[in-house]
Amino acid sequence: MVDASAETDLAGALERARVDIRVLHDLSELEDARRLFDAVWPADQTQLQPNLMKAIVHAGGYASAAYRAGEPVAAAFGFMGRTRREEGWHEHLHSHMAAVLPGYRDQHIGSAIKQHQRMWALTHGIDTIVWTFDPLVRRNALVNLVKLGADVDGFEVDFYGSMADAINADDPTDRLFAWWRVSSSRAAAAGRGELGPVDVIAAKGEGRDVLDVPLPDDIVALRSSDPAAAARWRLDVRQALVSAFAQGRRITGLSTTGGYVLERTP
Repeated sequence: MVDASAETDLAGALERARVDIRVLHDLSELEDARRLFDAVWPADQTQLQPNLMKAIVHAGGYASAAYRAGEPVAAAFGFMGRTRREEGWHEHLHSHMAAVLPGYRDQHIGSAIKQHQRMWALTHGIDTIVWTFDPLVRRNALVNLVKLGADVDGFEVDFYGSMADAINADDPTDRLFAWWRVSSSRAAAAGRGELGPVDVIAAKGEGRDVLDVPLPDDIVALRSSDPAAAARWRLDVRQALVSAFAQGRRITGLSTTGGYVLERTP
């Protein structure tokens, strides 16, 4: 059963973003997603062929696009996955790609397409959506942790290896794993706008064992303007996160200064 609050969250997200989002099935529709992914991640070869997306959607996967005035401005694509847990195998939707065209970013469209994905998952009896994201991209961390209420469960160094697109070229693909429990109280609180940045100084004053790992303001721009500085950020954040996770800490949010907040878990 779909929680009414999830329907409310989606309706509000669509209103803020001023888009129409629909699930894609036909090859002509999937071509919209293919063109959009290629525009966001330009490379010598296409990111995903529509025939592959068609097969995965037919096998139970997810593909959608957001339209404004009839033109696609964002898209998302995912497939079913399984993770080994103590109680056995757990099924989830792995959200492999989600993108918004550059001219339409910071207009709530990314959040809207994720809320649509959440509704799709709930409708299909799926309680978790998983995806990877670059730990250095602050705006993605903000959406994932604060606006959606996802948890971070896992970190991999150079997860995808070398990637040839213009955004990731020559940069190690370190990735955090977002686990979005779509019917959780945290996801519901995020939908109501109740999650926000953490004041680390105040948290320490309350006796919380809090660590703040800083992030660059805009790593994408920095890669172009100062590649050496971007590379230093990559290694510094990697080292800080690996060390913190080894100490039993986990990411619980973002700080008021835009860094990761990590706290010890019992």
